[in-house]
Amino acid sequence: MHEVAELAGVSQATVSLVLNGVPNARVSKATRRRVQEAADQLGYRRGKAHAVPAGRQRVIGLFIDEVSTTPFAAQFLEGARDEAALQDVTVATFCTGNSPALEQAGLDMLVAQNAIGAIYTTLMTREVVVPNAFSALPLILLNCYEKRLKHPAVVPGDIVGGYMATEALLKAGHTRIAHLAGEHHIAEAAVDRENGFRQAMAKSGLAVDESLVTLGGWSIRAGRERALALLSRPDRPTAIFCFNDRMAIGCYEAARILGLQIPEDLSIVGFDNEDISASMDPPLSTMVLPHDEMARWAVGQLLDGFDDLDADERMQKLKIECEFVERNSIAPPRT
Repeated sequence: MHEVAELAGVSQATVSLVLNGVPNARVSKATRRRVQEAADQLGYRRGKAHAVPAGRQRVIGLFIDEVSTTPFAAQFLEGARDEAALQDVTVATFCTGNSPALEQAGLDMLVAQNAIGAIYTTLMTREVVVPNAFSALPLILLNCYEKRLKHPAVVPGDIVGGYMATEALLKAGHTRIAHLAGEHHIAEAAVDRENGFRQAMAKSGLAVDESLVTLGGWSIRAGRERALALLSRPDRPTAIFCFNDRMAIGCYEAARILGLQIPEDLSIVGFDNEDISASMDPPLSTMVLPHDEMARWAVGQLLDGFDDLDADERMQKLKIECEFVERNSIAPPRT
């Protein structure tokens, strides 16, 4: 990545945006072409080369609890598939709904084939108790973790993500910032993103106005209702950081109901970088979840094997940072 950036005359962040295919990133066609040409010249291939563990069939099993409630499952599946394909390895996907019987059936199939290993995935970041049956194969946890680490795990850096989202508003000059938090009792990400918000405010020497932090919700409707209440106040916030993009859409609706212009009267930052965020009017600044990169890391760990790693290395819990995508929903507050 450093060599590609140096040859192309751009930052490593720009290289990451281009080579990871981040949609709607603000990178010109000329810059994209220069980065790609530099990568081709250097013989760059996405993902490092891994040797398939000896004696194993070229198959990895990816177990996931749900695939239909959010658009994020595709990023896990595609990231794992694309990384495995670099080594001519197939990823077999099992959508189990946390059914022990379906999990066991998938494991039996993989063990019979002498597969490389398995990836245990949850759609929402959370703590899990991995069934003992999974000890039959090398295992990586994707978007989840155990209270006592027995298997390597990878999760998104939601605290840092919340910090970066809030920092973007602070850098624009906002001091009266609201946060539409998620459901704490459902999503650990809601707790972490709020913690990131609070850390960024504290780092800037600003006290959090607790009346501007509203808990509970994740939908467009929740975002609209909560934003309407905040923006109808005489001391309304000049900026809002939303738990997710759907709540940000609700904020857009609330602003328009009240006759406020975005970003002139109100700056908004979302989280998740759903496809619609780039098509909003104006396009929404948001955070990109690193699901693709997380899945690639999980596949790479299985392909590398654990024989040469000590216990501390095997039991790691890796957090991968989210990336900030700046669009047109942030401006300095009116003076």
